[in-house]
Amino acid sequence: MRAFLASSIGVACAAALALPALAPTAAAAATPSAPDLHGSTQSLPLVPLPGLERAGGGAGAQGLPQRDVDPFSLVGVVWDDPDSELQGAVEVRTRATGSDDWSAWQDVETHNFEHAPDPGSPERAAGTVRGSTAPLWVGDSDGVEVRVRPEPAPGAARATAPPLPGGLRLELVDPGEVPETPQPEAPQPGTAQPVTLQPGSPLPGEGENAQPGNPLPGNPLPGNPLPGNAQPGNPLPGNALPGNPQPETPQPGEVEELPGTLPDAALTASLTAESAAASAVNAELAPLGADMITPQTKAETVAEAAPYGVAKPYVGPRPGIVTRKGWGADESLREKQFVYTKSVKAAFVHHTASGNRFTCAQSASVLRSIYRYHVESSGWRDIGYNFAVDKCGNIYEGRAGGVAKAVLGAHTRGFNSNSMGIAVLGTYSSTTPPAAAVQAIAKLTAWKLGLFGMNPKSTTFLTSAGGNKFKLGTQAKLNVISGHRDGFATDCPGARLYGQLPAVRTLSAKLQGR
Repeated sequence: MRAFLASSIGVACAAALALPALAPTAAAAATPSAPDLHGSTQSLPLVPLPGLERAGGGAGAQGLPQRDVDPFSLVGVVWDDPDSELQGAVEVRTRATGSDDWSAWQDVETHNFEHAPDPGSPERAAGTVRGSTAPLWVGDSDGVEVRVRPEPAPGAARATAPPLPGGLRLELVDPGEVPETPQPEAPQPGTAQPVTLQPGSPLPGEGENAQPGNPLPGNPLPGNPLPGNAQPGNPLPGNALPGNPQPETPQPGEVEELPGTLPDAALTASLTAESAAASAVNAELAPLGADMITPQTKAETVAEAAPYGVAKPYVGPRPGIVTRKGWGADESLREKQFVYTKSVKAAFVHHTASGNRFTCAQSASVLRSIYRYHVESSGWRDIGYNFAVDKCGNIYEGRAGGVAKAVLGAHTRGFNSNSMGIAVLGTYSSTTPPAAAVQAIAKLTAWKLGLFGMNPKSTTFLTSAGGNKFKLGTQAKLNVISGHRDGFATDCPGARLYGQLPAVRTLSAKLQGR
């Protein structure tokens, strides 16, 4: 794996960035094989289903009959034109690996048109971007059946249903595995033992229904919520994970690499001093190769935020953040360069619409699957979200480029510039988000928005790059903490999560000292 360089590109020169075409996804093998430890994607073209049409499924229905496939855990459907919407219903059913048990039919969220790079952006213009449904987590499976039926607009006759978009394909994603973190040595007397983030091991507070309801139960988080030890709903400790020791200070001329990368002697030798410094985007936050960025007290965060010109009281303490290495991102998948915008003036809250049938211990696998789906299946340069949050309140680094920087994402079509996207793993249209997840959004926004001088309880103006709610060039007045639906006509982030945003704004501002 190569070391990945950070580019100092801003919005003004982003248009000149040339993105290479992404490698095509792998076709499914005729005979199921062992899972790839690094993850994989199977891409299967859909075929006409005339029997479904006769059963009232609508003219032009497509899908796949039951079939055996290589192991996978996440499904989605993609098509050729990213500007075409899939007006219809997508349903899948799957067979658990090693069994004869088939699931019931499950709906796949089709209205994913709003999750995409901005129109006119280099990422959109690269020619790799496809239309796509939301991804659905189904768990370890080796059999699949899918049907896609065109549907008319509400109240219209079935005969008026538009045709399905061209090039429909079923994408089956296997998240692969993450190498296990070395076991820690026994703690010294009088010291606290940190929690190790291990794939497959339960996390504190884990569960399908982790304290749903009021996101601010009992005593809300105090102004200094992260004094070294893990807080409820945020099980990651204040110290770096065991097995990832602090690196020595690099000597002059040496190159620091991004967390999660491995050295490449040829590339290292070719780096200039400027590019070498740029390659250490997160070096000041995470030890090289560490699984997490440690939390800070408010005083520590205020001191660190001084170079940003932040008013002393108005930045929240930095929460613990699981790095890309921590959740097992395969850095060979993404575009190597980074693109930044001028500021972070707003945070858009999302849900991934991937269902709720996973535990906190599976969150890293879900995130690896979404990452692979965004890059290999949807054709984006990297995962679209800047951050993700799971049911237990763990915060994850999303799109690469530095968690403290204004990294351009692909989360809110029309408003990706000068904003950040935070996705809560799961579907929250009719399910109440856990309190820990809601509190994590408040912690994250208090810190990140504070670095850029933004008040979580205020409003701001963003210029639309084009969408179905605000036309190109519109100066849209938005809450500094908005739901996805505020910038684009969509259900996202689901009614139940959207209803928690007033409480998020209040707590986020309180954590900033407002």
